[in-house]
Amino acid sequence: MILVLNAGGNIGTELVRELASRGAEFTAAYRAPEDVEAAQATGLKAVEADFSRPETLEKALNGVQKLFFVSPPGQRLEEFEGNIVTAAQKAQIAHVVKMSVWGAEEEAFVFAKPHRAIEKQILATGLPYTFLRPTGFMQNMLGNAPTIKSQSAFYAPHGDARVAEIDFRDIARVAAIALTEDGHLGKAYDLTGGVAMTMAERAEVLSETLGKTVSYVMTTEADWKATMLGYGLPEWQIDGILDLNRYYKAGHSERVSSAVQDVTGDPPRTYRQFVEDYIQAFR
Repeated sequence: MILVLNAGGNIGTELVRELASRGAEFTAAYRAPEDVEAAQATGLKAVEADFSRPETLEKALNGVQKLFFVSPPGQRLEEFEGNIVTAAQKAQIAHVVKMSVWGAEEEAFVFAKPHRAIEKQILATGLPYTFLRPTGFMQNMLGNAPTIKSQSAFYAPHGDARVAEIDFRDIARVAAIALTEDGHLGKAYDLTGGVAMTMAERAEVLSETLGKTVSYVMTTEADWKATMLGYGLPEWQIDGILDLNRYYKAGHSERVSSAVQDVTGDPPRTYRQFVEDYIQAFR
């Protein structure tokens, strides 16, 4: 039995679809009881699991052999994921697939540090593992959809950084295979799209696909931070994103990995495919 924690999140939702399409036996875990009920109403096997409440994790892991977990960015990520690892060790899980981040092993930016701490905890427990380390997500562009629709522009302090962004759905494909097929224990997969692109190049793809000129407006860190604070984004998260952008601008996310092709047998989705699939969000 496979347990998918945070099954209602971006990656979890796609992984549930992948596992269902493969006919895999799995349980989807959600934090809120109403989400459990909603999933059960669709025919899914679903349970409650709250990362901040270890007793719910222990209950959810009963009878589970393989575990996938992913956490949204948060100041308590290390604490919450530590609860998961402790519960997995107690339950003697046979395979843990952890969603980590690109460059986690180097701990070179703020968001990488708690992920590497959890990787180290997993290694120390001796739990069989697979680490998934994706770069930036193509779907992050959806956050710019309002200004793309209203102003034909999006604003970011990325400079000319090249990042080999990946589609959520390709991460889910890799995770599903790691959970259902042999040969992935003890592996750490760096996951990227097929091409490292600048924001200006993404704007070109958006323009061509939408049939109108979409501009990338390069902002200063100070202006972008002020805007995000105005939208209500927490300052710790804004500062973390800016730290990540500096990592990008230093060229650390230009490398293209073959891992998606190696694991799935298919190339990762292109940026154009992503835009075409989500085109209604930008119109």
